Amino acid sequence: MSQRIDRGSIGRIATAAGSLGLLLLATACGGSGSDDAGTAAKSSPTNVSATVAGVVAPAKVEVIADLTGCKVKIRTDADELREGVCHTKKGDYLITTFPQEKYKLTWLDAAAVYGGKYLVGPRWVVSAKPALLERLRPQLGGKIQQLRGVGPAPAPTE
Repeated sequence: MSQRIDRGSIGRIATAAGSLGLLLLATACGGSGSDDAGTAAKSSPTNVSATVAGVVAPAKVEVIADLTGCKVKIRTDADELREGVCHTKKGDYLITTFPQEKYKLTWLDAAAVYGGKYLVGPRWVVSAKPALLERLRPQLGGKIQQLRGVGPAPAPTE
């Protein structure tokens, strides 16, 4: 007697096998079992900078603030953007997030009038002094973007 297997059964079997394979791979690569905390800390994914890992912070003020070690105070909560203020030992900065990329682009166009440097990621912008942006970038990812201001260029300094 031959037994027929329908396509739905094959899909479920393939999904289960794939899940099992991922589980086995994850547990096999889980660690060496040694108690050497120094080795574990050095190889921990949390010790790899966001820029090296290719990771960029998600577009949520509280998450970005947490990644930078800040207890954020929400200043603006609107449909087009959310903005939070951070006061830390490193310095003060603003985190602005947007529900859609188009709102971020509009915000950057408006901010271009003032010029300056900003740390920009997908649907978020951090505003701070340039030195602080450099220190936040490894934690958040994104790119430091220079916006040109409007008006005459400053006189050259000698």
